[in-house]
Amino acid sequence: MKIIGIGKNYVNSISEISAIKTGAQTIFTKPDSSLVTGNSDIDFPKITNQLAYEVELVAKIGKRGKDITLDAAESYISELAVGIDYTAKDVLSASRENKGPWALAKGFDGASPVSAFQPVSNFTDLKAINFDLKINGEQKQVGTTGLMIYSFAEIIAYVSSFMTLEEGDLVFTGTPASGAGFVEKGDHLQASIEGELFLDFKMI
Repeated sequence: MKIIGIGKNYVNSISEISAIKTGAQTIFTKPDSSLVTGNSDIDFPKITNQLAYEVELVAKIGKRGKDITLDAAESYISELAVGIDYTAKDVLSASRENKGPWALAKGFDGASPVSAFQPVSNFTDLKAINFDLKINGEQKQVGTTGLMIYSFAEIIAYVSSFMTLEEGDLVFTGTPASGAGFVEKGDHLQASIEGELFLDFKMI
């Protein structure tokens, strides 16, 4: 199983999309060892002093596919969840100075907490899903898929033109354009989809 992510995939206003959408998506991967499930608390990683959070909807791939067409792409999604894409910002900055990859900054243990999955059939319109993140009870991020630059289908079609998608692969689909920030040891994170709490854990 592989974890795939996309960078900078949301805007604050629909009017911004046409000027930004070039077709060249920023795709990265994370190891499955970064995954945390079951609302387990997460040890604050020793490798960073700047742990950045981004709340994202996560699509689970339900069947194997390569060179998937845009029209067929949504049929490859079996389930959806909400997750946090953690980045060790100081590690990333050091890597960028040497034009290095994102792997260590994005792929450390605990970097990908994900909630329980819900059948995709529970969602009537993938272009109108609302989700949010609270930290210590304070609203930090609010998103809706209507503000995605690249839709679920466009991400899946694009990624599958480079690599085969396998059943069980997870796709982090981007974070709202505003509200991302840093967490500290002891913080309590709660992420919801359509107002229903799915992800609930602490940094310890």
